[in-house]
Amino acid sequence: MTTTPTPGGQVHALLTDGTTVCLRPAVPADHTAVLRLYEAMSPENLRLRFFSVSHRSAEQAADRATRVASVHRALLAEHAGRLVGIAEYEADSSGTGATAEIGLAVDDHWHHRGLGTLLLEHLVSAARAAGITAFTADALAENHEVLKVFADLGLRTTRRFEGPEVRCTVQLAPSEDYLTAVEGRGRTADVASLQPLLRPESVVVVGAGRKPGSVGRAVLRNLCSGGYTGRLYAVHPKAVQILGVHAYPALGELPQTPDLAVLAVPAAAVPGIAEECGKLGVRALLVISSDLDAHQAKALLGACREYGMRLVGPNCLGVANTEASVRLNATFAAAAPRPGSAGVAVQSGGIGIALLGGLDRLGIGVSDFVSLGDKYDVSGNDLLQWWEGDGRTELAVLHLESFGNPRAFSRTARRVTRRLPILTVDAGRTDAGRRAAASHTAAAATSAMTRQALFTQAGITATRSVPELLATAALLHTQPLPSGTRVAIVTNAGGAGVLAADACVEAGLQLPPLTPSVVADLLAVLPSGATATNPVDTTAAVSEEQLRACLDRLAAAPGIDAVLVALVPTAVAAATGDVLHHALCHTPDELRSRTLAAVLLDQAQPVKLLSADTGSVPAYADAQTAARALAHAAARDQWLARPPGTVPALDGVDTPRARALVASYLERHPQGGWLGPRDCAELLGCYGIPQQPWAWAESEDEAVLAAERLKGPDGLTVLKAHWPGLLHKSRQHAVRLDLRGDAQVRSAYRDFALRFDGLMTGAVVQPLAPRGTELFAGVVQDEVFGPLVLFGLGGTATEVLADHAARLAPLTDHDVHDLITAPRCAPLLFGSDGSGPVDLEGLEQLLLRLSRLADDLPQLAEADLNPVLVRPEGVTALDARVRLLPRDGRDPHLRRLR
Repeated sequence: MTTTPTPGGQVHALLTDGTTVCLRPAVPADHTAVLRLYEAMSPENLRLRFFSVSHRSAEQAADRATRVASVHRALLAEHAGRLVGIAEYEADSSGTGATAEIGLAVDDHWHHRGLGTLLLEHLVSAARAAGITAFTADALAENHEVLKVFADLGLRTTRRFEGPEVRCTVQLAPSEDYLTAVEGRGRTADVASLQPLLRPESVVVVGAGRKPGSVGRAVLRNLCSGGYTGRLYAVHPKAVQILGVHAYPALGELPQTPDLAVLAVPAAAVPGIAEECGKLGVRALLVISSDLDAHQAKALLGACREYGMRLVGPNCLGVANTEASVRLNATFAAAAPRPGSAGVAVQSGGIGIALLGGLDRLGIGVSDFVSLGDKYDVSGNDLLQWWEGDGRTELAVLHLESFGNPRAFSRTARRVTRRLPILTVDAGRTDAGRRAAASHTAAAATSAMTRQALFTQAGITATRSVPELLATAALLHTQPLPSGTRVAIVTNAGGAGVLAADACVEAGLQLPPLTPSVVADLLAVLPSGATATNPVDTTAAVSEEQLRACLDRLAAAPGIDAVLVALVPTAVAAATGDVLHHALCHTPDELRSRTLAAVLLDQAQPVKLLSADTGSVPAYADAQTAARALAHAAARDQWLARPPGTVPALDGVDTPRARALVASYLERHPQGGWLGPRDCAELLGCYGIPQQPWAWAESEDEAVLAAERLKGPDGLTVLKAHWPGLLHKSRQHAVRLDLRGDAQVRSAYRDFALRFDGLMTGAVVQPLAPRGTELFAGVVQDEVFGPLVLFGLGGTATEVLADHAARLAPLTDHDVHDLITAPRCAPLLFGSDGSGPVDLEGLEQLLLRLSRLADDLPQLAEADLNPVLVRPEGVTALDARVRLLPRDGRDPHLRRLR
């Protein structure tokens, strides 16, 4: 469940110490509260704020902060209903509106908690939306704290000293430095807020029954048997003791306020208990209860926001932290997770149980386990930030069915996955799966292409099933990453080698031929009859010593990144696992540094770990699973080897004019719609997107004059009928090509006018384009993930062949390169047909500009450039369609709780 504040409404956000505050616009009724805030300040704080301590200054400030004016905006910060801070701006009255004077005040008791910075971040976002490009502020030169707040924002700031005062100017232009600074502050706040949830010093279980069988009792039992190191309490109206834990009749009678409250009570009781917990000062809730209706859900989340409690659930399995100093197992799972280094977060409790069981069978322990359930509050993004710096987690495993803020998740994942692998199951790939996901999580359905774009850009390893995830985790947990996709296969049976070779190639891996010297070395140590091509067939007579010698030589062979050993039981060696185990003993350093995996076709388990003196080797029951795990590992190495991408700066972009054009269109068409040719061309022109010359004609004569003016060297022109809502001109036979001379142009226009009588409003006239490769470039605004840029083969074959790739905007330089090289038609762009490469730089620019267009304008519902003609000489959009919808933009990087 997510909560989206209405424009101008209240939002909740975290301070650096994990405290929750409510931010909202000031209204005239807040005058008294604002005045009290100023009057409660110390004389020193007032002097630094107003350069004096006069009561009149406070009254004037309260008057200004609570007035309603188009050039003024004030944001208030409240905690438990009490005003604790205010930030405001007054726009330049000269008429330009480019700069605004700002003011900031924070309650004396709330300094050094990041409140002023948080207020300014939200004020920056509001100012940008209003077209303000810079803030100015006057401060006393001795007011080091407020000067540091401005300097640490992450925005370009200049100072000009004027006697005892200093004039600060803060440029509001978006930048990577600013986003990084905001993320850093958000990470600090997030981690602090999760401390009482994952490292609580005291826990209370509400709903633990005296009789076996209740969920609450199971949670309490697991807390006891797991050896929880903190203080543990239970609440029960009649019992004095449950499972040896002292029970109290009510929360208010506990000897201390617990950090974490576990609620396993009927849904109807949840809101009231949550309210009671909040009033007592509980800092985190774990709600096991399920089946909350909309009213109960709203009340639960409202209590958590009002009292600053982080929430996991409802409808979840629980949470666990295996850290020796905590030993928290607040779940009702049958088995406790073993301590280790894998962080696990799931929405489905059933998937969580499967993952915990699978990891346990592999001997992979867990650092934290969090069953998110309906995910009202704590999300996968929160946990990634926790694991990033907890010092224990080395592998993150996620199973998410919905995303609250995909932009924030993507940026967090891009950063975290450079330190540790992030594995997920790409659930909901089919239409049926997406419907199931939406029904299960009440989340908006998302396409497989969009999810894959998110995972690819963020460097997340996305598997197709839980078994594939576990198989990949086994490899990443035990083996070094392969430095490429080149695999050498060793087998004791030719058929097994063929199966392994097919599986590797199908997974995108390569089987390079071995060098003559390596072949000679291998044949010298293998039994008679062996072959040393790739795959290497050792024959069934291979001994443990011979297999070890073979692996030793392959480990040192040039041009090999990984070794896959595929063995079958034979009369000579019936126990393939034993053979491989003994062969791996006393392995040289070269083999230890090489990625090694095994396929044991007689193995009952899908995957298990074979222990050797130097570590463990994953062994798989089938070659396809092993090959996919190797491919995932190779992809991770390639992703890590590439430096983080940057969003290139673009010249010739006029965003203010584009926004004005969009506003004007939506004012005329409040329901939105498809832009006409003129508006469409002007909007694309604001972003420097190259377009084929064109003219608008509303009669035969105008069409003839335009054709004469625009015709190319061959004298040929194109005529396209137009009317509002026309989407597929070719299907409607509304395009005429190769028109030569006045008569053909007149005839084509007349034909359109007759066939489309009552529909056609005019026609577009263009010169006939030269030959080239026809591509498609477009944008669709996903309701959850934001703008998605698509690229691929264009022309009339676009929908039939569906040769498209997609990436989420904004595109980095790496993203645009991946977008161009991903479709099957990519070799044509690089001259595979002998014609030479097309203008790749121009194509990259077009995609980057389309990405910027979509990122700047949330009202852009979809845009199609089809076809886009690419040639060695340049890139041109021959036809374009743009649809707008009335939609308010929401800053995806603004710190706020869901």
